[in-house]
Amino acid sequence: MSDDLREARATWSRLVEPGDGVAGALVAALGPVEALAWLRESRGALDLPGALGAPLAPGAAGRLGVCARRWSQRLEGLDVRRDLDRLERLGGHLVVPEDDAWPEGFASLGPQAPLCLWVRGRADLARALDASVAVIGARACTGYGEHVAAEMAGGLGDRGYTVVSGGAYGIDAAAHRGATATGACTVAFLAGGVDRAYPAGNVRLFTALVEAGGALVAEAPPGGIPSRSRFLQRNRLIAAAAHATVVVEAAWRSGALNTAATAARLFRPVGAVPGPVTSAASAGCHRLLREGLAVCVTGADEVHELAGAAGSLALEPAVTPRATDGLDEVQRRTLDALPVRRAARVVALARTAGLTPEEVEAGLGVLELRGLARRDDGGWLRDGRRGTGGGGPVASR
Repeated sequence: MSDDLREARATWSRLVEPGDGVAGALVAALGPVEALAWLRESRGALDLPGALGAPLAPGAAGRLGVCARRWSQRLEGLDVRRDLDRLERLGGHLVVPEDDAWPEGFASLGPQAPLCLWVRGRADLARALDASVAVIGARACTGYGEHVAAEMAGGLGDRGYTVVSGGAYGIDAAAHRGATATGACTVAFLAGGVDRAYPAGNVRLFTALVEAGGALVAEAPPGGIPSRSRFLQRNRLIAAAAHATVVVEAAWRSGALNTAATAARLFRPVGAVPGPVTSAASAGCHRLLREGLAVCVTGADEVHELAGAAGSLALEPAVTPRATDGLDEVQRRTLDALPVRRAARVVALARTAGLTPEEVEAGLGVLELRGLARRDDGGWLRDGRRGTGGGGPVASR
């Protein structure tokens, strides 16, 4: 495989946001090197419909043009060799779909599949994930949940499974610890770059995970910031990578339910661990069970049975409306890019969000009307008065 192909895929991961289906379709149609050449040329110097071998669907050319403008903003000053050298210094490696080590499960994501993966630790991801189970749950878990997650992960490790999770506090961390305690392989999918220990309190866990033969995996290149939208996109990787997904604890509104819903849509079996009926930390698990979207599992033996079972139906969460509900992709990415303390101008926000300045301006209008953004000193800030759950990455001026 040529270095040009690897560098092109690494470049695409820097240019686009995770889960960008338009970029995925373009790269699949033209190839990563050719698609990058088209983007770098002067605004469509390459005859794209002719290169694709078929005419574009109505409206597709306009959508592709908007996306190309988003991606082009990140081309200036981009040095992917610096990212690859940084990864090498960390003892990591880049895995691309053309490698034998590429996990087959990502094929079910279609155009939303990752364009490449930045990995620290175990090199052969395909073998590591050949028999794998995702053990996930809430960050704000109980002692009961931590105990069950660690015991279940350890039991799965003893049975030869790789334990997959998201590296977060709570259930994720307990699952990773339970696996490493038995010397089993465990893989953590991160929302930011593999060089950023996020959350910082899990840095020792990540080191132990890699030393035990596991891996830290990210779709974003080194230095990538773990924004809210990237956490949601990270969840789809967990769901696709594992043969089954088990939710140990999850509140009524939990990111773990998003992962479970994605797993179900990909026809992966989903399990849920029951908890006390009085525990808010188990409300999401009980709902999965009540609606028949997951089967009840209480230990590693039952999860072992689940891993060979058929998938369940998709979950459509019913939640209390929030100020952020109903935002489209552009508006959410604009919100994620808004700083909390120091105002940023539209051009900087566009670069951070991977959008065009015009898209950011339109998104800011909606966010301002909803009380989620406000003008300040010629720039824009996140308006914390609506309690949207913390700030996003800080865009430079």
